[in-house]
Amino acid sequence: MNHDVKNATQSRHKSLKKSKKLQNVCYDIRGPLLKTANRMEADGHRIIKLNVGNPAPFGLDAPQEILQDVAFNLHKATGYSDSQGIFSARKAILQYYQNKGLLSAVDVRDVYLGNGVSELIVMSMQALLDDHDEVLIPMPDYPLWTAATHLAGGKAVHYRCDEDNNWQPNLEDIKSKITHHTRAIVIINPNNPTGALYSDDNLKQIIKLAKEHDLVLMADEIYDRVLYDDAEHHPICTLTKDVLVLTYNGLSKSHRIAGFRSGWLMLSGKKDHAQDFIEGLDMLSSMRLCANVPAQYAIQTAMGGYQSMQALTCDVGRLYKQRQLAIERLNAIDGISCTMPQGAFYCFPKLDLDVYPIKDDVQLMMELLEQEKVLMVQGTGFNWDRPDHFRVVFLPNIYDLEEALERLERFFNKKRQQFGTA
Repeated sequence: MNHDVKNATQSRHKSLKKSKKLQNVCYDIRGPLLKTANRMEADGHRIIKLNVGNPAPFGLDAPQEILQDVAFNLHKATGYSDSQGIFSARKAILQYYQNKGLLSAVDVRDVYLGNGVSELIVMSMQALLDDHDEVLIPMPDYPLWTAATHLAGGKAVHYRCDEDNNWQPNLEDIKSKITHHTRAIVIINPNNPTGALYSDDNLKQIIKLAKEHDLVLMADEIYDRVLYDDAEHHPICTLTKDVLVLTYNGLSKSHRIAGFRSGWLMLSGKKDHAQDFIEGLDMLSSMRLCANVPAQYAIQTAMGGYQSMQALTCDVGRLYKQRQLAIERLNAIDGISCTMPQGAFYCFPKLDLDVYPIKDDVQLMMELLEQEKVLMVQGTGFNWDRPDHFRVVFLPNIYDLEEALERLERFFNKKRQQFGTA
């Protein structure tokens, strides 16, 4: 064979590698554990999946009025919309925050609709960051924030949230990690995975730091209407007009339509110095043409209509009862402790490493899956820095949840015997 032809043939068969831009990008919520669970299901095993905050598969249906509005407007939703979204939806979002006490002047041009908050996080990181810019992100976090930062060429710097203080952000740790490379601080409130609701005092201290260092505040508030025990959530945009605030929210959780991909980003506060960044957002928004148009027609009704989530989170509601069950059963297991979440659908229990001397929490969750057919995500999957936590999703109905927690208790009873700490 001609030497050049041979080399060309070998070249065609070289392994196709993923981009180096993905080197530090990780999203374990839908990672190897889920792939294993899917294979086990294909083999006939029944897996109780507590890995994703996706309400609909657990029988938590969308409000009927939302579905009716989307269906009614389908004939108007077959073409592209404005790249930022339909006017009526953006106006409803703006009015929602004005009614909450929005402090700065905002109009519909400051609202971007997206295919869920996830798309808007990636889009805004691409618009904001140059290579090696830093973003302060809570630890633990929703891992898309870290992944999107790395994908944009930036560096995720994690600040600690204090478990002994109901998972509030550690202000001293935030201060110590601000450098001349820092561009933004991410706040996830209510928090995923801990369920923490941040105090106004803590938020105001973070705002003060952002103002002092001219940083952008990126507020992930997707769980703002999933609250327990009469807790109140105050959006960051209602607490400041002196820093640039990017508020992310949507209908996936509060209205149980995660599959519709209906999210938004709103800019408020100090926008005058951010026109170049806003031009970047406009460009990226136009490049993806528009968000899912049928889902945009859910927003106006959702923002002004009956807030059905309250019936699920009140003291006789399904989610309230499931939260109580999860906390009681987790804290009853020797060597496990868990704070009470004030919002969202999650618990983030802690393992006593003297009782469970774990080195690899991914392996621990794999053993739980293989032995007890329960799928959960390890704490390091949320960028926690020790193998001593895992996340429990308490969305399943109370009978399935109780079965999952019984399996979990059995698994850890065996682990204590294995480690000689029973």
